Amino acid sequence: MPSQLIQWFPGHMAKTKRLIRESLSSVDLIIEVLDARVPLSSANPELMRLISGKPLLKLFSKTGLADPDKTAAWKRFYAEKGIECVFIDTISGSGYNEIMPAVRRLLAEKIERNEKKGMSGKALRAMVVGIPNSGKSSLINKLAGAKKARVEDRPGVTVSKQWVSTSIGLELLDMPGVLWPKFEDQTVGLRLAFTGAVKDDVLDLLDVASRLCGTLRETYPRCLCERYKLSEEELYADELSYDLLLRIGKKRGFLLSGGVVDDDRTARILLDEFRGGKIGRITLEKP
Repeated sequence: MPSQLIQWFPGHMAKTKRLIRESLSSVDLIIEVLDARVPLSSANPELMRLISGKPLLKLFSKTGLADPDKTAAWKRFYAEKGIECVFIDTISGSGYNEIMPAVRRLLAEKIERNEKKGMSGKALRAMVVGIPNSGKSSLINKLAGAKKARVEDRPGVTVSKQWVSTSIGLELLDMPGVLWPKFEDQTVGLRLAFTGAVKDDVLDLLDVASRLCGTLRETYPRCLCERYKLSEEELYADELSYDLLLRIGKKRGFLLSGGVVDDDRTARILLDEFRGGKIGRITLEKP
């Protein structure tokens, strides 16, 4: 992976870590929004240390883009570990009715204390954290019933914390989406680049798209063949992933003068179509 991928946000991470620590006393629990296509890579390895034992709800978004079989496997995995999780899809709205029951399970003792004090209607407060482009802002807007958080299909749109009220008895503290300063495993950085968590303008998109071709050829060959009208022979004809990318560009007719494939355009289209679910419902990690 390009070296820029590891270096572009230590300052942002330091600011967000400070915001999280300063705001912990204001909230009852933490909701970590994760991308269901990359459940491991989208989890911040520093979060558990930062939240100092506060109850944590793992909320997996974008399940409508993820492989349903692998999503089911992740549900079983976390259920067996006794970790509270909810899987949602912001487009269909599935899973949203499971959020408050999960919150109440995590905060059962606090709710009981509130009831004994005659404060049974008191709103619960949650800090919402997650990497850029994880679906955090879409979640907040859906729960608020209005456009409270900016939503764009690119990372880094939320830049400061803000409180948002919802209709389900939960007040949300929206924190800036941020990545950690260094990826110990370069595969993590690569998968986050595939899904759009890392800003495209700091990446070598040709390299990223070529590697995505290679990954999909290994894991979802049928999806790649169906989307780009490739035969099985064509899929495996080229040893290099970059050559497969060129083959896809040629199939799509992305040609420059002289019949040369426009590899930049092909790379951008491939990444856009993967991120938009047009290649298929794909999950890059399994438990």
